[in-house]
Amino acid sequence: MARLPLAACAVAAAFYLCLHLASSSSSAPRLAPAPSDGGRRAGRTAYHFQPAKNWQNDPNGPMYYNGMYHLFYQYNPHGALWGVGNLSWGHSVSGDLVNWAALDTALDPTSPFDANGCWSGSATILPGGTPAILYTGIDANGEQVQNVAFPRDPADPLLRRWDKPGYNPVIPLPADVPGDKFRDPSTAWLGRDGLWRVAVSAEVRGVASTLVYRSADFLRWERAPAAAPLHASRAAGMVECPDLFPVKEEGDDGDGQGLDASASGAGLRHVLKLSVMDTLQDYYMTFPRKLWLDEDGKQLRQWPVEEIETLRRKRVVLRRGTALATGGMNEIVGVAGSQADVEVAFKVSSLAGAEALDPNWLLDPQKLCGEKGASVPGGVGPFGLIVMASSDLREHTAVFFRAFRYHGRYKLLMCTDLTRSSTRAGVYKPPYGGFVDVDVEEHETINLRTLIDHSVVESFGADGRMCITARVYPEHAETSNNHMFVFNNGTGTVEVYKLEAWELAAATVNSVGGNDSLVISKSNDQSESY
Repeated sequence: MARLPLAACAVAAAFYLCLHLASSSSSAPRLAPAPSDGGRRAGRTAYHFQPAKNWQNDPNGPMYYNGMYHLFYQYNPHGALWGVGNLSWGHSVSGDLVNWAALDTALDPTSPFDANGCWSGSATILPGGTPAILYTGIDANGEQVQNVAFPRDPADPLLRRWDKPGYNPVIPLPADVPGDKFRDPSTAWLGRDGLWRVAVSAEVRGVASTLVYRSADFLRWERAPAAAPLHASRAAGMVECPDLFPVKEEGDDGDGQGLDASASGAGLRHVLKLSVMDTLQDYYMTFPRKLWLDEDGKQLRQWPVEEIETLRRKRVVLRRGTALATGGMNEIVGVAGSQADVEVAFKVSSLAGAEALDPNWLLDPQKLCGEKGASVPGGVGPFGLIVMASSDLREHTAVFFRAFRYHGRYKLLMCTDLTRSSTRAGVYKPPYGGFVDVDVEEHETINLRTLIDHSVVESFGADGRMCITARVYPEHAETSNNHMFVFNNGTGTVEVYKLEAWELAAATVNSVGGNDSLVISKSNDQSESY
């Protein structure tokens, strides 16, 4: 089993991309320090992944190869708009998952089998260590087909040149699938029968399906002769970007080392991830996260990779035991509120005042976060953080908890409320939220970590059991400072048990004319892909 499993998931149903590591390597190559962030355009982030300019959407084929992290992504090198025919595979590399250097595009629509665009796909590390890319091309007839590409020089740690063999497509459009509903091949996995398998999204006779193809040589593929597809749904419409994630192995000692993404066997379970197509709001490129299973093996937990700590500069600490009574607010001063990392632990003295939970609220916690936002007083909560706030608080984003009483127990709601995040007209400002799977009676404190990066607010509740990512566009941010507060709007007193906040430096992310020089020192880690 390799030591650094890396995975990515582009979830188009208002979720996020996650790049994850099971552990970090101090011997990985590193990029040069970030230059000054002077002149940043409004809303542009300082340490989240994005191209220097133009359109970007799905992340594709992240891998760790020969001492470098690689990330490919849907990219229009010619402009800021998405469209059929203009999509290439952008390509960036990193030594630390923080700083990224842009390379030339890896795949461009230059062949008959991808003349109308190189769409999403995945990477697979083949036996012997050579990576391969499977991707969707829209051919000259406007049909979606699956193609393969290989590095021209596998010894190049940057993998700067990729070749698309002339025998493409390796998986043509099936007869029972419409020409525009067949895409996004997953990372391939090798079965115990020695055959490679790959999942592809399709619409089969009006049913959203995940088809499985198999191959002995990674070149000639056939549809698996199963009675049914891997997944099918009449309700979902078309689904996209299928991926299988290994989640547990019998006898796993829980050491946090993770699992090889292509692993298989009798003791291994997998989770199938799909993206729903018709939710309209898409979010990509959170800061890279590590993922692991909770002790009960049922819940996936997430946390920023530790390399983000290399960006920490100024640090402030709030006095331990600071009490927040009803309506209490304490400003966090001394760090820039637009580029920060805040960790806070709250201690609730009593749960006796928790509101009763209407069972209907369990069906739509996001709606509940809107009805009982940060400004609505409660029993136990709302309490949490206010970030990206103007001096008069007309604009602010609230990240908070609220406890409810339910069948003799307590349920904890976590929300990110954007309804007052901006006074601009036409800005999408929903509430987000969900119930946290944690026993609030058993835990002494409830912790919250929030990363603030200009227009991105990422929050991790209860040690990563709940994660919420949002984009915010406050008007005041262009002309004045951003403020941060801890607050409590519940009737019971809440104690700030611990609070640390750091101002973060800017990373070097695909900058034009910046210091993107690479110092390459290969580590001994094996290659990983997803």
